[in-house]
Amino acid sequence: MTTQAAGNPAQSRFRVPSMPASFFGIVLGLAGLANSWRTATAAWDLSPVPGEALSFLAAAVWLIITVLYALKWIVARNEALAELEHSVQCCFVGLAGVATMLVALALLPYSRLAGEIFFVAGALFTFGFGVWRTGRLWQGGRDPASTTPVLYLPTVAGSFVTAIVAGALGYSDIGQLAFGAGFFSWLALDSVILHRLFTAPSMAEQLRPTLGIQLAPPAVGSVAYLSVTTGAPDMLVHAMLGYAILEAALLLRLLPWIMKQHFAGSYWAFTFGVTALATAAIRVTLRGDADGIFPVLAAGLFILANVAVGLIAIGTIWLLAKGKLLPPPAPRPA
Repeated sequence: MTTQAAGNPAQSRFRVPSMPASFFGIVLGLAGLANSWRTATAAWDLSPVPGEALSFLAAAVWLIITVLYALKWIVARNEALAELEHSVQCCFVGLAGVATMLVALALLPYSRLAGEIFFVAGALFTFGFGVWRTGRLWQGGRDPASTTPVLYLPTVAGSFVTAIVAGALGYSDIGQLAFGAGFFSWLALDSVILHRLFTAPSMAEQLRPTLGIQLAPPAVGSVAYLSVTTGAPDMLVHAMLGYAILEAALLLRLLPWIMKQHFAGSYWAFTFGVTALATAAIRVTLRGDADGIFPVLAAGLFILANVAVGLIAIGTIWLLAKGKLLPPPAPRPA
């Protein structure tokens, strides 16, 4: 008994926070806002400081989350495997690659070599995980209640971000292939998810914040399309922006229903879509739509993105300060 009691404090020194894969969504939100600021700087001659500061913050948060998530596979492997096999949480694992590619985008102005290394690593992981997870989905046997917008993450989000970063690196041919993979995956999955929302029982409260991901495909897809094409914005990007605005309005209408789930880290699901929507709107003004409704939309959406990410960041810091953000630490095996 004495030996065991003496061993417990020593063992507790090796306990690390149990990092959920979904927390890679924080990197997506910060990197998305950084990209919005960089685009706004080019469009409106704003100070470059906020965009660059957010880019480095996103890279720093990525490093912390990546290290803690890797440690979970070492000290709590069963927990990591359970997350990988979970019908909902599994799809967030794919964000590890997506976040890595966004770090490549953040570092690109400072080091092309670092950008290419992060891009290749992230793209390979994203493609491999997307093929593996989608192959599991094609085998069927899912409970319809577990069908949520997280299904977009492995193939749709992964492919669109691949297209965005490939375009930034000058690999437009790879980017166009990736855009096609993401675009048609989005169309296929959108009908599946909407069918579940229309016909299955009401979504459980703890899953409702995942509806924020519903905004991401048309918004991120718009940025991806602009990243791998040239010339004036065309009908397709306008159509995707229109659908994204409709999705944003629907989410605002549903916000009281969604917020029956108390604030948690899961609310970062809203941030990548809302920041991408702002970025896309600003980019179309840079590409030729400098008159009409688009400059007004760009300014309004940019303000909305900053407010949304700012409020969610403040809530996250508050939870972290209270020790309620992360699950209890996983004990190190003896």
